[in-house]
Amino acid sequence: MKRVLHRITTFLLVTVVTNATLFAANNATYEQRRTDYINTALSNFAPDAITIQAYEGVPVDVTSLNALISIIPTKSTVDFDIVKLVRVLCLSSGQYDTLILPALNSVPFWLTKSDTLRGYWSENHMIMWMSSDWLLHERYGKQVDNQLDYRLRHYLRLKVNFGFYEFFSSTYAPYCLSGLLNLADFAQDTEIKTLATQAAQRLLKDLLMLTTDKGVFYPVAGRNYYGKYETPYNQNHNHLIYLLTGFGDAPDKASHSGGFLATSTIPVDSVIDSWRAELDTVYSIGHTLDTGFVINSGLSPLDKTIFQWSSGAYFHPAVALETANLLTDSNLWHHVDFKLFSGFETLPIPTIVSLSNNLTVASKSTVICGQDAVIFKRNAIALYSIKDFWKGKLGFQQFPVVATVGTTPVFTASGEVKEVWSQRNDKNANEHLPYVVQNRNKALVMYRPEFKPSLLPFNNPEVALFFRKQDFDEVREHNLWLLGRQDENYVAVRRYCTDTISNVNACLMNGGQAWVIIVGDSGMYGNFNQFENVVQQAQFEESWYIDSSTSQYVYYAKTVIDNTTLEYAWGTDTTIETGTQDIIPQQGKLTVFPNPANEYAEIDLSAFMHEEVQLKVFNTLGAEVYAEKLKVFSNTYKAIFVLPLAKGMYTIRAVSSTQSLSAVFVKE
Repeated sequence: MKRVLHRITTFLLVTVVTNATLFAANNATYEQRRTDYINTALSNFAPDAITIQAYEGVPVDVTSLNALISIIPTKSTVDFDIVKLVRVLCLSSGQYDTLILPALNSVPFWLTKSDTLRGYWSENHMIMWMSSDWLLHERYGKQVDNQLDYRLRHYLRLKVNFGFYEFFSSTYAPYCLSGLLNLADFAQDTEIKTLATQAAQRLLKDLLMLTTDKGVFYPVAGRNYYGKYETPYNQNHNHLIYLLTGFGDAPDKASHSGGFLATSTIPVDSVIDSWRAELDTVYSIGHTLDTGFVINSGLSPLDKTIFQWSSGAYFHPAVALETANLLTDSNLWHHVDFKLFSGFETLPIPTIVSLSNNLTVASKSTVICGQDAVIFKRNAIALYSIKDFWKGKLGFQQFPVVATVGTTPVFTASGEVKEVWSQRNDKNANEHLPYVVQNRNKALVMYRPEFKPSLLPFNNPEVALFFRKQDFDEVREHNLWLLGRQDENYVAVRRYCTDTISNVNACLMNGGQAWVIIVGDSGMYGNFNQFENVVQQAQFEESWYIDSSTSQYVYYAKTVIDNTTLEYAWGTDTTIETGTQDIIPQQGKLTVFPNPANEYAEIDLSAFMHEEVQLKVFNTLGAEVYAEKLKVFSNTYKAIFVLPLAKGMYTIRAVSSTQSLSAVFVKE
């Protein structure tokens, strides 16, 4: 508690850093890459190079400018373009003012009633809108709402002190950066300029934290898209990595974020120096939702709700009332971001809050603040995961576990299987999130979907494996294990099954699944044969059982690999409709005595009077060790001879045509 209060106090009382290193010149190697990038962008023009043209003082391509200006009234994500136009204004000497400013005056820069098009609430959109509004206010005297000053400073302090909610996102981080760099380079207010510089540096350090020595960035992420994992280079974020490190393919033209960083004068030496070829750590991101309520308490009611949304808390039970009120008061039920929920518009607000409490399988797991990322990186291999990340619940663009082998990623994901992964539902990256246990280069990945009411449009609980065999120099299979080698970098995945769906290795869901991932290289294991030998010696077990002490139905998995044990017992209340057909969740309890038992175990079957009963006993691995069919008459007690059984825990199940009862006993 003291740590939380200290962090909140630090956040509220953050001071401006004005030391000389904040605005020091960058090293010559970086400056040469920046110069080369600029020259390439000018000689091989693409529309994203207009910021570079303005920086270099050459005529900006008017066709590209007019194309951006023409879509301002109708594009939902127009803030991506507005930040470029604002940068052109700030870098030029006024020659484009009459062309750009009238168009910018045609749209609101913060939420207005009945706006069904533009979004202002995820953190990348927030900073693009706010930074543009602020700079136009400082430079041209644009009228702004009376909350902008406080709201912008609050946002910047939040990012400097706690990091980014859309953590490690190769989709969204580059656009956050563009808004921050505009402020860092052009803000006249010293505090805002300094805070924006610090936030930009933190964002870039996060990017390099998960970048391998090949310049590859395949992250776990709070929000991302499958397309970001299909190619290692030549994407928007790769331009940032190349400029900072020189790793990967040299870009042949400008990207959005590359154009911003190449024309920025912020110091990046500390960012470059932060990169490590090897990393084995747990990185804490953000804060708890409750801490967020305290941090945001000084905001206006509108801004407070938007900041809570930016942390993913849209219909979370703790925020549902504010969400319902804002959507109703501002007439946003038919906004492009909320169309999925438009059917709730006619419901009384208390009913919406009640729905949020009843649908926690979806309403809670949108939250992306306060995570711990487990990071293992060694040169060209990596394994990343998020600890206890809404296990079993519906995912929203979240990537909870990803391995990197050279220039290719390997990961599992639940949901409708598509042969082309980028064609999967881009609003939902996992229909149910896994629980991941990671120890350095090894991970146990378990899936157990929570029950979803039929009103939720997600009915594909299968789990698929992203493993492109064509990316590897060598691929081997050993029973359920699939192994790949790229150069001297290795990966092995223990699949739940060897089935395929739509030409993708995928397994239909039957209660739960457990997968294992291990990465390595020649420095850790020697040659590929030796790595395969380690994999072949791995042990694995899984079981289902009922814990009578907690009334939980437990899915347990364990692997022992390379002298490391990974295990997890995933319990859920027995009323939840999950499980396998091997053991039916109990609807009541049997009485077994004595318990623990040694020679005989007596079972009270009085609940089955005059019924035919199938009696079975299972060990902790789910294997059937005893079975008998009997009819219950006057004698309602059945003695089972358990002396031959090994010591341990067993589950007894009694099933008739009308009911199923279970009990757990211990054999001494």
